[in-house]
Formats: sequence, structure tokens, C-alpha cells
Amino acid sequence: MSQPDPSLALKALTDWWGEMGVEADEVQMRALRKAAEARAAAAPAAKAEPQRLPRHLMKKTHADWVNEARELAAGADTLDALKTAIEGFDGCILKESARNTACFDGVQGAPVMVIGEGPGAEEDAKGLPFVGRAGQLLDRMLAAIGLSRTENTFITNVNYWRPPGNRNPSDDELELCRPFVDRMIELGQPKLIIAAGGVSAKSLLQSRVGIMKLRGSEHALKTPGGYEAPMFPIFHPAFLLRRPEEKSRAWRDLLNIQARLEALS
Repeated sequence: MSQPDPSLALKALTDWWGEMGVEADEVQMRALRKAAEARAAAAPAAKAEPQRLPRHLMKKTHADWVNEARELAAGADTLDALKTAIEGFDGCILKESARNTACFDGVQGAPVMVIGEGPGAEEDAKGLPFVGRAGQLLDRMLAAIGLSRTENTFITNVNYWRPPGNRNPSDDELELCRPFVDRMIELGQPKLIIAAGGVSAKSLLQSRVGIMKLRGSEHALKTPGGYEAPMFPIFHPAFLLRRPEEKSRAWRDLLNIQARLEALS
């Protein structure tokens, strides 16, 4: 008697859940689908090539993955090499459900680096940070103080894969990405860093203080490799889309950034 196709069974299950109004955990479902595909492909074991296991089936601890991220990041001597290392890294389970890895956009070596929290739906589809509605607002905010991703600004995130349901990345997920974030700063050598949103600011500063208190002032950010630059936390553009009454404070933050850049010139 032939066995049912596990991939078809999983699809039927998720379709049924959708009809019942139950939201599936896309990370786990993607991992299960990959595992099912690997088992099916490995059926003729004598002839088939070994299959790469999904991240959750690899016998590595979280600490092992963090160490691997550090080694990969340290081995990259250009931003393009770092991008390749990030795309090949399998340590973050978010990659299992993501369509693309969104590493960076903008001008390499630019004097300003914007670091956001991670990709949303449009960023996941295009593999670039800040390209949705929030990204369009960010572009307008930057333009107001003479900055542009096509001329003098580099844009990236503290996490490179879209979390299911656009939730915030967990502390473990951020820790796995942090070696790449630090190395990106060291290779890019920005004069000034803008942390867009509470997730980014708190992660970069290793702080539990919220964005309402972090914004409005300058912070020193120093990487393990010894590179140091002033950092300015600002409201995330997505927050401003929901709370337009906060735009006056966001404007003051932008003016502070503009004044600091002029002092650094």
C-alpha cells in the first residue's frame, strides 16, 4: 500500500486551518514541509545526494549558531561578502519561513547608516529593507534633512528575515544576527547611525529602556571590533504612520541629527 505524500497532507491541514480561521505557525510549518521534502527526496538512499536539514533538526545549540555567526562575520572583508555570509547562514529559524533575506540597501560607505528592526511583507518579497509604506515615509524623513538612500545613506536592520505575523524578533533571534550587524557597522564605517524604532535602539544599546526615553538624545555605539560612532534613536516610521501626532517630536529628532552631521563634516 502506497504512503500518502506528506507535503500534500501538510497542505491539506493548513488549508483546513485557514478555513476554520486558525492562524498556523508559519515557521514550524515551513520547517515541517522542508523536512517532508527531504524525506521524500532521500527515499532512494543509495542514489540520492545528502539533503540539508532544516535548522531545527541540525544538532547545534544556540551558542553554536552564535559562534558560527561570529566566525562568518569576522571572515567577511567587504559588505558584499558579508551579505553572502548572511544569506548562507542557517542559524536563525526565521529564515525557514522567509521568502528572501533582506540585508541592506543604499550607498556602501555612506556617512549615515539607518538600522531598523527587520523586514515586513514587502521587504520580504523584495529582499530589501524599508521598501513598504514605512520605507516610503523614511525616505521622506531623510530627504527633509538632505539624506537619500541613493546618494549618502546606507540602510539595514538588526534582523534579516521576516518574523511570522510581523511580530518583533526575539532576543535569541537578535543575538544570532548581532555579529553581522556589528560587522556591517565596522565595514561601512558610518559617521552617524540612526536607530529606527525601539527594537533596533534597544538591541543595539543592549537596553530595556523604551524608545520614548531613548529618542531625543545621542548615544555612543561601539562594536566589538572597536569602531565607535554616535547613534540617534528615532521613532520607527511605521509607528508614525499609526501615531501621526508624534511627527513633531520626530522632526526635532531629525533636526538634531542634521546638526550633528554638520558638526561632523
